[in-house]
Amino acid sequence: MKKYDAVVIGAGNGGLVAAIRLLQGGAKVLLVEKHNLPGGFATSFRRGRFEFEASLHELNDFGTKENAGDLRDLFDALGVTDKIDWIQIPEAYRVIVKSENLDATMPFGVEDFIKKMSSYVPGSEKSMRKFFDLAEEVRLAQAYSNSVNGKTDSKVMVSKYGNFVRCGSYSVNEVLKTLKMPKKAIDILSAYWCYLGANLDDMSFVHYASMVNRYIRRGASMPKMRSHEISLALVDRILELGGEVLFNTEAVKILQDKTDGGVAGVVLDDGTEIAARHVVANCAPHLVFGKMMDSVSEKVVRATNARKFAGRGFTMFLGLNKTADELGVENHNYFLYDTSDSVKQYEKMKTIADNTAQATVCLNRAYPDCSPKGTCMMYFTTLYMSDDWGNVKPEDYFKTKDKVANMMIDRFEKDTGAKIRDSIEEISVATPLTYARYCGHPEGVIYGYESQYWDGLMPRLLMMNEDKYIRGLRFAGGYAMRLSGYSSAYFSGDISGRQTVGDIKREG
Repeated sequence: MKKYDAVVIGAGNGGLVAAIRLLQGGAKVLLVEKHNLPGGFATSFRRGRFEFEASLHELNDFGTKENAGDLRDLFDALGVTDKIDWIQIPEAYRVIVKSENLDATMPFGVEDFIKKMSSYVPGSEKSMRKFFDLAEEVRLAQAYSNSVNGKTDSKVMVSKYGNFVRCGSYSVNEVLKTLKMPKKAIDILSAYWCYLGANLDDMSFVHYASMVNRYIRRGASMPKMRSHEISLALVDRILELGGEVLFNTEAVKILQDKTDGGVAGVVLDDGTEIAARHVVANCAPHLVFGKMMDSVSEKVVRATNARKFAGRGFTMFLGLNKTADELGVENHNYFLYDTSDSVKQYEKMKTIADNTAQATVCLNRAYPDCSPKGTCMMYFTTLYMSDDWGNVKPEDYFKTKDKVANMMIDRFEKDTGAKIRDSIEEISVATPLTYARYCGHPEGVIYGYESQYWDGLMPRLLMMNEDKYIRGLRFAGGYAMRLSGYSSAYFSGDISGRQTVGDIKREG
């Protein structure tokens, strides 16, 4: 039986980073991935003459050499920054809510953002400055918590990050109203909410403020060769550090020690047993505890089932035989909503019939040469806040896919004035069933567990040690302590990898 200090299950974003951190800490590491490519959602695919990005709209908190974000600092520490060819996204977003006559295009940069907001909403400057000051304190508090692996000193938190502590238990809407921010400014500032998949009555302020602050303060980036370029760079670094990677290899079982029930190894799909006292799982706890372990306590079952699945993904990929200019596609990133009220919009996104919201990207606006000359590519994404796709009969599946795709095209043309339908050369549609099949996520969930009051970013960061129920088992990725999103997944891998190194050293 081969022996390793740790096995990482899944070569998604979190698993890849965890493997590098383990290797940098001196551990002997095996990474196993059931697909033939790394990255999970962080990949690309070809249709005709187009190479589509599978999921990444833009990477926040990366920044530039001159204005580096926390994510760039992490990639520098991992040794992968220079392995990737980066491009900068030109603007933050455009949000359109036709029913409310709202159409706002927002820039990156705090000062530019505040100035533009003031042009849309006179009198909003004071509250916007308060928001960004508070959001920056949130970021610094999180960085401190990260640096001590969640073992925060309450005296330090209160003395240095007092405002973070004060707002930590409140929702986004509660804090923005306390800041006396005008309603229209709130509506524009709230456009990113669908990226986190919870309405702003339920979502923790510190979670949303952290994301918005990182986007606006540092800008957003994208690899020229799609997110798969990041995945390949991370694998390359794992191999440089002496790690082993097995593709087309599924870990089907986690072996448990008979004395304490902790990790003893893993079983691969060909029956091979690997000895290891530590596993970092870049997959859903529901999958690990429900299928991969023989013995889990009632406490583990209750804790896992108490969590709520977040959004199920639906994405349409279009390759168009005209340029963005010719089609009238003006922006890189669009949010199209029925209402600015995230609570009402969230409810509409529970059913296929009522959900017409979308986040839409034209990559050519950031990287004109990403598709053949005279063409452009677009990605249309929405979330379903319930398992309504599970109600679709097999014989109606393709008809339902076509229906939603047509709804998305009609909505985009109506709201933006761009005419794209007659220029479609390639089209591919991924439903929640596609995502469930490709990555093994329950119900096609792409956002892990939903960020709720009791289970949001702050509680998870502060409860990392308490959430470790089984000796030797930690999680990385969208279901882990940093919740969903690319940056969050990378940071979760960083934390879990470093924590596991500490576990190994304590064991001697």
